Amino acid sequence: MTIITIVMISAFAIIYMITYSNIQNENQIKLTNIAVSPIMMNSLVKSDDSNTSRVFVGKIPNDYASTFSVLVGEDNQLLNVHSYLDLPEGIYAQATQLATASNKESAVISIDGQRWLFKINAMNANLIIRGKSGVTQAPVLEQIYFMDVTESYNILSQLLLTFGAISIVMLFVIFGISLFFARRAIRPVEVAYEKQKQFIADASHELKTPIAVIHANAEALYANKTATVESQQKWLDYITAETDRMGKLVSDLLYLAKTDSEAVNRELAPFNICHVVTDVLLAMEAVVFEKGITLSQNIEPDLIANGVPDKIKQVVIILLDNAVKYVNENGSINVTLRKSRNHILFSVKNTGRGIPKESLPKLFDRFYRIDPSRAHDGGYGLGLSIAKAIIENAGGKIYASSVEGESTTFVFELN
Repeated sequence: MTIITIVMISAFAIIYMITYSNIQNENQIKLTNIAVSPIMMNSLVKSDDSNTSRVFVGKIPNDYASTFSVLVGEDNQLLNVHSYLDLPEGIYAQATQLATASNKESAVISIDGQRWLFKINAMNANLIIRGKSGVTQAPVLEQIYFMDVTESYNILSQLLLTFGAISIVMLFVIFGISLFFARRAIRPVEVAYEKQKQFIADASHELKTPIAVIHANAEALYANKTATVESQQKWLDYITAETDRMGKLVSDLLYLAKTDSEAVNRELAPFNICHVVTDVLLAMEAVVFEKGITLSQNIEPDLIANGVPDKIKQVVIILLDNAVKYVNENGSINVTLRKSRNHILFSVKNTGRGIPKESLPKLFDRFYRIDPSRAHDGGYGLGLSIAKAIIENAGGKIYASSVEGESTTFVFELN
């Protein structure tokens, strides 16, 4: 905002100075032209028949409509006035006094709110004054030309006010626009920072549980130092199970960290995704049968997708495992693999209570669980986050939809 303000004020100042200079030059040229015009060099003859020293010329030329000139003698005495304006006598005397007192050849003076540009020309002439008593002469030392430049200064003042108003309005507008885009630019950083804080808090919480379990079982072993290993087997099994869970958690976190830092640079290659999905379905048949779930599938043959086969297989396992966990009793799971235009679509739909609408945008967040009561069912809430990272790393996208009380569908697209 400081840079924009400086640039804008500088631009307006330059425009104003250029306009001011042009107007001043134009007025100077106009006054110079008038000063050398013969019409103003009327015969230096003055009649003393009237009390006024001003001489009116009949027709007023356009160039001289706002000008007058005076003849000045010794001791800055006003000798005569040549004017095309009907001004009070005191104005001429005041203008002459201000011009001669300025000690400048040309300048601008102000009289009763009006501005006059004057130019002084030195002269060596005599003013012949014819009166009743005869003819007399008065030496003329200077002829001063005056031109009304009030309108020019009004234009400059109006321009300055306009620039000021525009500057204030534009600064508010630019400030609003800058604030909008600054917030928009910072928002992803803010979100990422909040997610990082949440991630650290959640990871710490998830690691505390297995560590506590391992510590408790180790204490149980220490309490029975004389017992045999076989008699302490259950404590050792608990420790092994928790270390396996911690190992899986750490492995998942490392993968997600690599994905965040764009350190996952596996080269994508075309592969038959039908084989991957079929293999996973065959491995899941026993689990599905045991739970009494109806599994239907609609898989188009020989579909080729770009990606890393073992990672895509991991995504299919995550989605199917998720469907098996949350399907209702005696419910059904439908698996579809098909081609849609230039994409390969894989979807898993399971019946059940569905997902609340407000939870859908958070499904792929790390450690997020819809049901907190299932926090320690063997998972950490990282599966969908890993699935999203794998699919996006393969150049695809993954999303979910749900109808509460009916079903939930997860879909991913690959090129």
